[in-house]
This record gives sequence, C-alpha cells and structure tokens, in this order.
Amino acid sequence: MVAALWPLAAGHLLAMLAVILPFALLVAFVEWQRQVQIGAGLLIIGFGIFRLVHRRHPRALARIRPTQLGLWSFAVAIAHGAGLMLVPIYLGLCRGADLDKGHEAAGTLMNADLGMAVLVSVVHATAMIAAGGCLAWLVYRYLGLKFISRSWFNLDTTWAVSLILVGAVALVLSLADLERSS
Repeated sequence: MVAALWPLAAGHLLAMLAVILPFALLVAFVEWQRQVQIGAGLLIIGFGIFRLVHRRHPRALARIRPTQLGLWSFAVAIAHGAGLMLVPIYLGLCRGADLDKGHEAAGTLMNADLGMAVLVSVVHATAMIAAGGCLAWLVYRYLGLKFISRSWFNLDTTWAVSLILVGAVALVLSLADLERSS
C-alpha cells in the first residue's frame, strides 16, 4: 500500500503542473492579463458544468495494473480538474483589501512567477498524498475493505459546484476590475 503512494503523488503532481504551468506562462503576456483571467474564470465554470452534466467515470480507469498507477493518477486528476482551483489564485483573481496572516500565501501567489506555480503544485501534491495515504491506511487498518464497498459516497457534485462557484467569483472580480480600469 505504501509503495502505491509515490506513483499516485507523481500522477497528481503532473496533472496539476499540466494545468497550472500553461496559465503561468500566459501571465507573462501582461497586455492580455485581464482577458486571460476572464477566460480562466469561464474555463473553470465550464468545466464545473461539464462535471455536473457528465457524471459517469470512464470504465477504462476502473481496473489498472500497478505499473500504470502514475498514469491513472494523472488521468483521474486531470478529469477531476486538479489544479483548476488554484488557477484563480495564481492569476491574481482572488484579491482582498487587507489579507490576514492566513491569506498571506494567496497574496504571494498573486504576484508569482513560474517557480511559484511549480512550488504550489509540489506543496499541494505533497499535502494531498499525505492526507490521502493516512486516510487510506486508517480505513484499511481499522475499518477494512468491506467498509468501502458498503459505505462509498460520491463527492463529484460538490466538486463540480465548487468549481462553478470559484470560477464565478473569479469572473465577477475580473469583470469588476476591468470596469474600474476602463
């Protein structure tokens, strides 16, 4: 079980980098920044709506060999929008007049560069794999595999709605900022 954590982490990290890095490169085009921010907000909203409408998971991802675990993690993370929730923060769409200590990280990301995008992806993947690995071990050790088959729940709707909400907030903030600057 512990050996599976590394391929899972690698796949998730690559999925986030595949999503965040293109946006990080787009930020370099300063004259198009507002349009990119609006497009990213629309992309996040669109993906959330897509996830609400198309709830079925591809059958091909249901059974995989251990040697393909990293590829599976990448595919599932991309399919579930890994990294999309971080794009509005990275692009500076989440602004606050006065950030408290808990939001200083978001403030740092607002003026970040490509290195920060990589750092955010690594920290997120590390936190995700640590939390997921601990929970998997606890369920396996104390509840057993029968618990999973009997009590499985699906958070796809919550995930899709959260994508739509974050995209909508990002879009509203971008459009308001665009009107202020006009």
